[in-house]
Amino acid sequence: MTVSKTRRSAGVLLFRRADSGGVELLLAHPGGPIWARKPDEGSWSIPKGLLDADESEWDAARREYLEEIGSPVPDGPHIDLGEVKLKSGKTVIGFAVEGDLDVTTVVSNAFEMAWPPRSGRMQSFPEIDRAEWFDPETAKRKLNPAQAVFVDRLLDALPTGG
Repeated sequence: MTVSKTRRSAGVLLFRRADSGGVELLLAHPGGPIWARKPDEGSWSIPKGLLDADESEWDAARREYLEEIGSPVPDGPHIDLGEVKLKSGKTVIGFAVEGDLDVTTVVSNAFEMAWPPRSGRMQSFPEIDRAEWFDPETAKRKLNPAQAVFVDRLLDALPTGG
């Protein structure tokens, strides 16, 4: 993840057609010791990260997906899901792409932080510790509340509503 002064992130919501006729959505759970103690619902995210100063939103979304998932965004058209503002003030721009992914192949990049706090000892943690497929209703509960609207926007954009 690259540091940016703009506090704007971009990410990809991967979706696939489910056997039931609906869709399933790929979400990522943040890694590290802080997230390990938080409730599961409301903690998940689309794979995303900060934009570089000279980077388009779509390019940033694809780069961050690759860094966090370990494979490129599938080829094909993308759906612009607009943007949302998190409680922190950060803006997240979302895109959706249809594709499939075996979640057992996910390999995230890592970040370093002092852990335990104030110990002075730096440790490395995966940026995401797991990714999973969810039906739309479950995805909305799992997602950071501000990002849940991306699910509705995707379903509205699909010809059959998902």
